[in-house]
Amino acid sequence: MQSNETNRHTLSMSRRTFLAEAGVASAVMGFQMARAGEKPKQAGPNERLNIATVGAGGQAASNIRELDQTGQVNFVAFSDVDDERAADIYKQFPNVPTFKDFRQMLDRVKDVDAVLVATPDHIHAPATLAALQLGKHVYCEKPLTHTVHEARVIAQAAAEHGCATQMGNQGTAFEGPRRLIEWIQGGVIGTVREVHVWSDRPTHFGKILWPQGVERPTDTPPAPETLDWDLWLGPAPDRPYHPAYCPFKWRGWWDFGSGGLGDMGIHNIAPVFDALQLDAPTSVTASSSLFNADSLPLATTVHYQFPERNGRPPVQLHWYDGGILPPRPDELEEGEELDPEDGVILVGDQGKILVEGWGGNHPHLIPQSRMETVQLPPQTIPPSKGHHLEWLDACRGNGTTRSNFGFAGPLTESVLLGIVAVRTRRTLEWDSKSLRVTNVPEANEFVTKTYRKGWEPGKLG
Repeated sequence: MQSNETNRHTLSMSRRTFLAEAGVASAVMGFQMARAGEKPKQAGPNERLNIATVGAGGQAASNIRELDQTGQVNFVAFSDVDDERAADIYKQFPNVPTFKDFRQMLDRVKDVDAVLVATPDHIHAPATLAALQLGKHVYCEKPLTHTVHEARVIAQAAAEHGCATQMGNQGTAFEGPRRLIEWIQGGVIGTVREVHVWSDRPTHFGKILWPQGVERPTDTPPAPETLDWDLWLGPAPDRPYHPAYCPFKWRGWWDFGSGGLGDMGIHNIAPVFDALQLDAPTSVTASSSLFNADSLPLATTVHYQFPERNGRPPVQLHWYDGGILPPRPDELEEGEELDPEDGVILVGDQGKILVEGWGGNHPHLIPQSRMETVQLPPQTIPPSKGHHLEWLDACRGNGTTRSNFGFAGPLTESVLLGIVAVRTRRTLEWDSKSLRVTNVPEANEFVTKTYRKGWEPGKLG
């Protein structure tokens, strides 16, 4: 049997080959692809990387501080549409130039090796593609993009430009997913044909973290003076400012986010994708609570059918969010219940694995007593140096990241195809090569989207 690292390398190469051959992104869907030629600069092994950021508040601030703690970076520019939101970072790094518009930053600041993108979902693709086109290494928060189509284009652009990339699903640096991969590929529970994955988002122990299934506000309060609302909207359709959208509440609106699936689905499905070497599903169906043309439903279930691949049998993957849980496994001990926040159940023909918590970090066999009686494979996958350190190493040409865009692109495509199924309430037959739903033509309008003039990905202004 090949080692996991060899298997992973082979899978990554097959995806890159597929992306290079597909060629459908611009021709079929009208997406502007990368302009010719700029390749990333190769930093020396002891050289600090010059990093510019798209976003400086919220999650971006967390990433900036973690990168700073490595002692391996210089921040050469920050951009954020809200000076107040970014104020703490601007104060911490008073000598770094700041911009409101990331396009101006990328155009004017020339000594950039790599770009951090940490914004609402709808900005991910325009900012990431702009950086890749300039030959910059990119770290982009999850989900990689806002649409299925954008994910294909971004993965293709990263491969074409040879950039080191990382999507911000930090769980890929955990030890738990490494053990899960070893157990699955070592046959500990036999052949896996069924998986259940869940998150309580957008709720949390009964509390709603951000609204979903709500009506669009009709009042029009003034935007804060520190916020450039037009830049915050970016490629999204024009609408008046309202605090119902930002900060953070944007996840519940179709134009900006993708709800619990886009938020935690990326984290919790990623280790399953990796362990089972999944790629594109052939069909997806979904059901949900009520929603409207503006706001996502509060709770969804999505059912993916993945085909046979590399000699492995088909897999059904079931997603649950908004407080919905899968059926309780009979193998749980009396009084033991599923983690209501996040988890995974992998069903094999010789047993089951339960993963508790987000990102695949705490896998164990069920019943728990099997952990003492089953011969587990040796630990062969080396530990991560750290999620951000993986990316910095890759920027210097030292290996790749575990969630590079060759992996993150197909994962994001599959996750967001579930959003298309939710919006159409139909079983969708999916042709990944042509990037189209074949049986429900009207569903394809949700595979991509229309961009405001001047914000089409591929343009810098």
